[in-house]
Amino acid sequence: MSIDIAKSLTELDGLGSSLYGKDFLLTWEKSDAELKSVFIIAELLKELHAKNISLDMFRTGLAVSNFRDNSTRTRFSFASACNLLGLAVQDLDEGKSQIAHGETVRETANMISFLTEVVGIRDDMFIGKGHPYMKEVAEALDDGFKNGVLNQRPAVVNLQCDLDHPTQTMADMLFIKNHFGGFDKLKGKKIAMTWAYSPSYGKPLSVPQGVIALMTRYGMNVDLAYPEGYDLMPETIKAAGDNAKRSGGSFKVSNSMESAFKDADIVYPKSWAPYKVMERRTQLLEKSDTVGLKELEKECLAQNAQHMDWICDEKKMTLTNKGGGLYLHCLPADIKDVSCENGEVTAGVFEKYRIGTYKEAGYKPFVIAAMIAACTKKNPAKVIGELYKSGQKRVL
Repeated sequence: MSIDIAKSLTELDGLGSSLYGKDFLLTWEKSDAELKSVFIIAELLKELHAKNISLDMFRTGLAVSNFRDNSTRTRFSFASACNLLGLAVQDLDEGKSQIAHGETVRETANMISFLTEVVGIRDDMFIGKGHPYMKEVAEALDDGFKNGVLNQRPAVVNLQCDLDHPTQTMADMLFIKNHFGGFDKLKGKKIAMTWAYSPSYGKPLSVPQGVIALMTRYGMNVDLAYPEGYDLMPETIKAAGDNAKRSGGSFKVSNSMESAFKDADIVYPKSWAPYKVMERRTQLLEKSDTVGLKELEKECLAQNAQHMDWICDEKKMTLTNKGGGLYLHCLPADIKDVSCENGEVTAGVFEKYRIGTYKEAGYKPFVIAAMIAACTKKNPAKVIGELYKSGQKRVL
C-alpha cells in the first residue's frame, strides 16, 4: 500500500519531535502521538527505500547490538535498519568482553558508547530482569552524557524484553493497518491473541503481552485466551484493560481458543510459557541449577502435552469472521508435521498465510529504523524530507 509522501511528511511535522532524546522501551509508556510518529516514519522509510532513495541520515556512527538471547528476524532487522540509516553495526558479545571478568553494566554502557548513536538490546528470557537491565543501561548513558564522558547520548531501543516486544508488535500493527486500509478501519475489529501448543518450553511472554497492550489502543476488541495456568504478567493485563477503556475497544480473557476465534477478524495463535514458570526458570538460571532446570522442563513439557488441541487448524479458522480471519505470527511458527510432529498451526493454514507472515515481518526493519530516527533526530520530518528532495539513489 503506497503512501502520499508529501502528506505524510506534513503530518509527521505536525506531531513534533517529542521522542527526541528519549529511549524506546515499552509501547504503553509512549503517547499516541509518539507511536503515530514512529508509524509514519516507518512507512516513509519503506516507501522511499522501495523508490531506491538513499536514507543515509548518519555520515558516521555506531549501532551496538546486544542480544542476550537467540534471534534471526530481530537481529537481522536491527542490522538492516542501522545500515539503511548509515550506521555501522557492532555486536556486543558478552563472552568476549570484559563483562566476563566482572565489568559493571554502568562501565560497559559508557565504554561501548563513545561514538555510538543507538544501543539495541534483547533480553527476554529472565522475568523481572530484562526491562530493568535496559533501564540500567539507559541510566548509565544519562550519567555518562551529563558528565561529559559521551559527546552524544545514544538511544536505547528495546529489541524484546520480558515485558514487551515493541518492534514486533508495531510491525504487526502496520501490517494490520495496511491489510484493512487504515487505522480508522480498525475500531471494532476483533483480534484473538491465543496460546497454542508447542513441543518446547520457556518461550517468552513478551509477544502476547505486547500485542494485547498495543492493539487495545486502537479501539480493537482483543480476546486473550489460554489454558488455565498460562497467565501473563499482571502489569501487562492491566495495561491492556486500561487502554481498551480509553480507546472504546474491549479486552476479554478466557480459557477457550474456540471462543476467542469466534467471529475474529485476526487470529494470533502463539505459544508462551506460564508467568510463574518463567519466574521459577529465572531463579534456577541465576543459581545455575542445571538439575532443577531439567526437572522444570520435563514438568512443563508434560503440562503443554495436555493441551495439544490448542492448535490453529482449518476447523478453527472457519469460526473466524465469515471464515476469512487473518492469521498472524511473529515467526518461527511450530508447524505440525513440518517443523514438529504437533505444533501451533497446521501446515495447510500456515501455507495459506505464509507470504502474509513474511510481509508482516518485513515491516520490522523499518519500524526499528523509525524508532532510531525518532529518538535521535530533532526534526525527523525535515531530515527525511531533505533526503527525499535530494533524490540520491541508494543503488546506482
